[in-house]
Amino acid sequence: MWIDGRLADVETAGISPFDHGLLVGDGVFETLRVYGGKPFAWRRHLDRLELSARGLGLPAPDRTILRDATDAVVRANALSDARLRITITGGIQPLGSERRAVQPTVIVAASEVGTVVPTIGVVIVPWARNELGATAGLKTISYAENVRALAFAQERRAGEAVFPNTRGELCEATGSNVFVVRAGVLRTPPASAGCLLGVTRGLVLELARAQNIECDETTLPLSALADADEAFLTSTIRQVQAIASVDGHALPQAPGPLTTRLADEFEQLVARDMDP
Repeated sequence: MWIDGRLADVETAGISPFDHGLLVGDGVFETLRVYGGKPFAWRRHLDRLELSARGLGLPAPDRTILRDATDAVVRANALSDARLRITITGGIQPLGSERRAVQPTVIVAASEVGTVVPTIGVVIVPWARNELGATAGLKTISYAENVRALAFAQERRAGEAVFPNTRGELCEATGSNVFVVRAGVLRTPPASAGCLLGVTRGLVLELARAQNIECDETTLPLSALADADEAFLTSTIRQVQAIASVDGHALPQAPGPLTTRLADEFEQLVARDMDP
């Protein structure tokens, strides 16, 4: 891994117990997929990293430095296909929420990509995303809510948890965006629903429009997921993953024809353009 300008062994690497990321979850991050030793959609991920950093009032490191760090970590771990994470925290701070003007902590780490199953069951959790919150739409390291929700899903033998927002609308999953298909129309919640706008989500929408697939970013009732003809999740690691069931009730098709088509289109995109 790479911490604040240097490579370090995982066994000996460490951060201060006064790091604001550890103390209060003050930080942002991006997860990138590495294919053949190269990070995919680098520009889009760095755009969002900088957007999240600005949203929290954190300085973002120079992109050249981050790319050099990324390449060094991938080489040092002899990884071809990998999961890579860039994390920026508020640095060493007082014991509390106050943040002073100090250098942020910057970490780049990578690991092998785990197995992604082609279909997955999801459950709706009883907790809501706050679409009006200060961190809505930002990719922060404050993930305790996601940890709890995913544990709730796994206790019910599901692989992912889906959140409503405070208005009872469909929002997002713990680490992925949700798409539904009804009567051949592809729909996904908009930013105003409180969801994080995923890089893969954006690319899938672009692919759908290029294929003249009718699609819409629109407010959806929570029931739209269980009532869908087919549905899928998108994320950097999942890519396009079909939803097989919602709260234990099977969807009509998993994967459905539109899910399969877009999954194939996404794989072709990766093969032809590493930074779309």
